[in-house]
Amino acid sequence: MGYNVVLLSCMLLLTVTFSSANMERAIMVIDGARRISETDDNFVCATLDWWPPEKCNYDQCPWGYASLINLNLASPLLAKAIQAFRTLRIRIGGSLQDQVIYDVGDLKTPCTQFKKTDDGLFGFSKGCLYMNRWDELNHFFNATGAIVTFGLNALYGRDKLSGNAWGGDWDHINTQDFMNYTVSKGYAIDSWEFGNELSGSGIGASVSVELYGKDLIVLKDVINNVYKDSQTKPLVVAPGGFYEEKWFSELLRLSGPGVLDVLTHHIYNLGPGNDPKLVNRILDPNYLSGVSGTFANVNRTIQEQGPWAAAWVGEAGGAFNSGGRQVSETFINSFWYLDQLGISAKHNTKVYCRQALVGGFYGLLEKETFVPNPDYYSALLWHRLMGKGVLDVQTNASEYLRAYVHCSKGRTGITLLLINLSKQTTFTVAVSNGVKVVLQAESMKRKSLLETIKSKVSWVGNKASDGYLNREEYHLSPQDGVLRSKIMLLNGNPLVPTATGDIPDLKPARHGVKSPVYVNPLTISFIVLPTFDAPACS
Repeated sequence: MGYNVVLLSCMLLLTVTFSSANMERAIMVIDGARRISETDDNFVCATLDWWPPEKCNYDQCPWGYASLINLNLASPLLAKAIQAFRTLRIRIGGSLQDQVIYDVGDLKTPCTQFKKTDDGLFGFSKGCLYMNRWDELNHFFNATGAIVTFGLNALYGRDKLSGNAWGGDWDHINTQDFMNYTVSKGYAIDSWEFGNELSGSGIGASVSVELYGKDLIVLKDVINNVYKDSQTKPLVVAPGGFYEEKWFSELLRLSGPGVLDVLTHHIYNLGPGNDPKLVNRILDPNYLSGVSGTFANVNRTIQEQGPWAAAWVGEAGGAFNSGGRQVSETFINSFWYLDQLGISAKHNTKVYCRQALVGGFYGLLEKETFVPNPDYYSALLWHRLMGKGVLDVQTNASEYLRAYVHCSKGRTGITLLLINLSKQTTFTVAVSNGVKVVLQAESMKRKSLLETIKSKVSWVGNKASDGYLNREEYHLSPQDGVLRSKIMLLNGNPLVPTATGDIPDLKPARHGVKSPVYVNPLTISFIVLPTFDAPACS
């Protein structure tokens, strides 16, 4: 069948060729003239939780010593894993944060460690953050370059009513004393988050939006007072819960401009960690796309009700209740993880916090050894390659080829993230910076594709074929082709810490822009095009 070709000037062609039994050829058009959204420079974020070793789900107890209160901060590999990002945002919080008392000032109740109890939230008593531990944590954060978001106890001083509901005024004195101590020590906190999963119907506990909005104003006053002599003030972040449109809209209205800087929501769209359908959901493109509506709705709520606020994913682990054993810590989870990073970024999400850096089955690092799991390397590659500018990409490819495009980070050009969810289908993709591109890809031979394009448009010779220009390729696959492998391969080489305990180099394969890119089914590729002309990335 015949087609016309309509292109903007200064376009560059990339041919992506896969080799397997089934081949599907696709056209991919990238609009390099405008950004459709923008992320924060430190979009990738990871959480540290409070769960003690006794936290169990499905007769398994996967947390060990991964809590803020017992994490081995002296581990060289833990430090190196964070330092590899140079600046990794760490969000401190989780289910037990609204039971944490800060051991400073005049306390009304004893400050003791978490204990298992039948009458406590999530089966635990109130717990204590001792200031010597807070000192240790901040020295660690400072040494590793972490950017800290701290989740505050929003139930302190309240009373339990009926069901999940809690009422009464929030007692801000313990928080104020804690902040004063933090400032007196010179500890840098980027942002303070108020409460964890208390919004709407809540998880375990809930607070009405009227009380929440009023208390955010109190928290803002506390921060302004504590940081009155500081050049910069931490951001106010809330509510750290699951999105409910009416509740979130009302929170923005009640708190008003100048109070809430960041609206955070949580996502666990894969279901419970023991769900037998977990793997199927990760590989189902329609299921993965289903979460797009949530990101779009959060963005719309902010634009309509509180355009002064930014959208963050405060916590996302894929599967809830500590993740899925032999799934969340393996290669297959990166299909979900990277795809959701891509979707959320397209909808103006500024920060995406992965549950967890350490702990559960969804930890980026193993809890005992801190050896990175596959998703750690996916996060690190995104952080290093994908810049904050998000570009639109249109394609006629099968839904099994997921494509996301960003301005490259710290350099010219663009970076493509290609996720092939197909078990056997491969793709030949023509990529250009244009408005509409329609090609007879089905009948083209691989070696003649460039010549065919050049016969229709004259711009190719100006950039793509004059001289030897390189692109970078980062192809991710599981060891031995086993999707549940805990070892990820980068361009065929296993990603494991070096003999000296360092994070391995993430070296790309380099090829000329005219050469084909080979990507196998059920693999993931980052393709960096430094010469791609994208004015929006200037």
